[in-house]
Amino acid sequence: MWNTEVATPERYPWVRTLVSVHDVMPETLPQVNRILALLAAEQVSAVTLLVVPGAGWTANGIDALRDYEGCGYELAGHGWRHRTDRFGGLSHRLHGQFISRNVAEHLALDSTGIIDLMCRCHAWFAEQQLQAPSLYVPPAWAMGGIERSALAELPFLRYELFSGILSAQTGRLHPIPLLGYEADTKLRAPLLRLWNRLNRHRSKDNGWLRIGIHPRDLDLRLAEDLRRDLRQFRLHADYAAVGDANS
Repeated sequence: MWNTEVATPERYPWVRTLVSVHDVMPETLPQVNRILALLAAEQVSAVTLLVVPGAGWTANGIDALRDYEGCGYELAGHGWRHRTDRFGGLSHRLHGQFISRNVAEHLALDSTGIIDLMCRCHAWFAEQQLQAPSLYVPPAWAMGGIERSALAELPFLRYELFSGILSAQTGRLHPIPLLGYEADTKLRAPLLRLWNRLNRHRSKDNGWLRIGIHPRDLDLRLAEDLRRDLRQFRLHADYAAVGDANS
């Protein structure tokens, strides 16, 4: 049995929490639905789904996305294919090996290629008669070689980076601690558990927290940690609330 931390529910009643489900693709929809059932059972009131447009969607899959919208879930752009077939250099290769599992497609592109990918991502939603997304999250939170000033010219209003939420309008970065649960190896489990412990502590001073859920997380080593965090952090917010005058 895997080790888990002992934590008291309702420990963080004033921390506003952004909950997102990553890698929404046709092949992950059964896992996404399972996660959404858990979030509904835990009464998570705001959930953002990170959709990968170039993943081979069918009519049935698009209907599922429309159903998600109808249920009140926000859809966000999340790259294009969520994988890379080539590496942009040694740092990208190391990033793929140890961090991103070869999904950080921005890192293989120059600034022009990144802009093109993001514009295609945004346009795809309108082509499918879905609501235009206001949030963009690069795969593995790796934005790559593009200046922040260039992001302001793109159609997204905000961007989620590894360090926090960036406002396209003001250029301000709002640092927000991040919890993750994608512990698919024995080494990743203790490292992620330590990372999450530090970020739970940081959230008490920050007042904000992000919970990022990946499709396989309920079957990995930190599944119980995820369930416990959903019970501890009960105040939920939409990404649009970040940067409010009172935040």
